[in-house]
Amino acid sequence: MREEGGSRVKPVMTMKTKLVHTTASLNASLDALAAAEPGFARVLETHGRPEPRLSEPGVETLLRTIVGQQVSVAAARSMWNKLIARFGQPVDLAALLAASDEELREAGLSRQKAGYARSLAGLVLARELDLANLPADDEEAIHLLTRIKGIGRWSAEIYLLFAEGRGDVWPAGDLAVQVEVGRLLGLAERPSEKELRALAEAWRPHRGAAAVLAWHSYNSTGTAL
Repeated sequence: MREEGGSRVKPVMTMKTKLVHTTASLNASLDALAAAEPGFARVLETHGRPEPRLSEPGVETLLRTIVGQQVSVAAARSMWNKLIARFGQPVDLAALLAASDEELREAGLSRQKAGYARSLAGLVLARELDLANLPADDEEAIHLLTRIKGIGRWSAEIYLLFAEGRGDVWPAGDLAVQVEVGRLLGLAERPSEKELRALAEAWRPHRGAAAVLAWHSYNSTGTAL
């Protein structure tokens, strides 16, 4: 919520939710955001409510993230099908880790993606990364996930948001979120990641729902005002 002169008042947002696992919990967070920020309320009035987004927690989702980086959806699907044809589903991590570059290339992975997949498999097999018991603190969980080569902060945040349903994860580095939040708040310029993190402090513990709503608005309107 904004006041004249640019100062901000902190709305009362005390309800803690697992935002993406149920429609009810997502809607509760959206209601809290709409009450705190008129721009969010306008999205709900104009474009309706977004649906919950779900991903399965665990190795497969992170492997799919690695496979899908910087390629089309169709290419990612083809690569994934080759990978599971060679290493099974669930993927045999020990076999993947032991595979040669040539074997991984035949399974659809470039040299770079093969390195990322090996990093994930190695951390899991060494029990340095327990995806079933990530730290409850979001920043600690992000730090642990970004030990995987090829998994940066944005990918870690998306994993926590949609695979674990963590309701206050805030992917402030996402371009669409920056564009749409800037527009909804009436800002003159697209906010930087640092600026967006500061702006969103008032929306705790519903920042994950704010991201979902920003994507919903962006996809509904594109770049039009």
